[in-house]
Amino acid sequence: MNSTFLPSSVARRLVAVLFFAQCLSSAALIANIQVNPIVGSRLGGSDSLAGVPGTLLLIGAAVSAHVSGRFMQRFGRRPGLALGFVVGTCGMLLSGAGVVLGSFGVFLVGVALMGAARGAADQSRYAAADTQPPEHRARAISTVVFAGTVGAIAGPWLASSRGNLLGGLTGVPQAGPMWAGALLFAIAGVLVFVLLRPDPLAAGWAGQPHQPHAPAERGRTLGALLRLPAAQLALASMVVGQATMVLVMSVTSLHMDHNHHGGDEISLVFMAHTIGMYGLSIVNGGLIDRLGRRAAIAIGVGLLVAGGLLAPASLLAGWLTLALFLIGLGWNLCYVGGSTMLADMLAPAERGSLQGSVELIVNLTSASCNLLSGVILDHFGYTTLGVAGAALALVPLLLVGLHWLRPARRARVA
Repeated sequence: MNSTFLPSSVARRLVAVLFFAQCLSSAALIANIQVNPIVGSRLGGSDSLAGVPGTLLLIGAAVSAHVSGRFMQRFGRRPGLALGFVVGTCGMLLSGAGVVLGSFGVFLVGVALMGAARGAADQSRYAAADTQPPEHRARAISTVVFAGTVGAIAGPWLASSRGNLLGGLTGVPQAGPMWAGALLFAIAGVLVFVLLRPDPLAAGWAGQPHQPHAPAERGRTLGALLRLPAAQLALASMVVGQATMVLVMSVTSLHMDHNHHGGDEISLVFMAHTIGMYGLSIVNGGLIDRLGRRAAIAIGVGLLVAGGLLAPASLLAGWLTLALFLIGLGWNLCYVGGSTMLADMLAPAERGSLQGSVELIVNLTSASCNLLSGVILDHFGYTTLGVAGAALALVPLLLVGLHWLRPARRARVA
């Protein structure tokens, strides 16, 4: 093992800073993701527009991921993440103003800036991976992803009737989660800017041993990376896992609202989903390090399929809670497994730019599914959404099979 990796105490401190900042930002985002479809439908005047806010959020995340990845490659993780949180603060304030003014356009601009903040914040997991040797990388990534557990609890609570403490500031309760989100993003930005030292990417430059097929002097292009079967699987697991999850999750709150579920029942289902996404992440990280990336992705696909088929099976809140929990857990295994597989393949000279490019693809794909979700719900119903999500989730499983077969085929030829 290369001895120039960061001391374990320093690495733990950096991961802790990333964890706490991600706790704050995930709570802010999850509270707003829950209410955005309802606000979008009401301000836009049609259920077909319910998916527009989520789509813009994902497009903002996609563009930001690409730009912030290159920014971080040049200037470091700390300034890139801090700037992202500042943008998120502005976005929350604008979206809240749009709700108060009844302006769909102002609301959407704010949501797009929220997405830009998310695109930067999502790369916190790669920053955590920068501090670790390969055998602990999945655990570091999953620790940062686990921060979403705080969002899973605090986010729906901020959007509920009991937790919307700032909803009375302007007399429009639905703007409350946006005012709270602005405050949380601002605190996260200060935390990262002050405490994330030394910069994780600089630590990666100092401590990363040479990786096969990853030249240190000059990074590869995205096309060259995606010619590798492992990179194809890593990308597919993140893209399809995110797309399947977004397709079903993004309009579940609207589906429940149409079927006379109250806000507290919607919050319960959403909380279960986000706990599935984040709550078992630390356990999953250790499991991925032990079982391997491909096995974790295969298990995640199975859970996504089960949740997609179960979600439309009943209107009872209990069944929806279980279905959305399974989808969240399946997403976690695909997301962390794919992220770790990608981090394993990259040299420091190419990490920021290539990880940003991959995030661009992931978010653009899920943005397309988010836009389609409202249209599919309006014209074909929630059952079609669930079945389509389950079918889509099978794509990484096919690649896992091909990935496992290649070594066996080479062995037979030898």
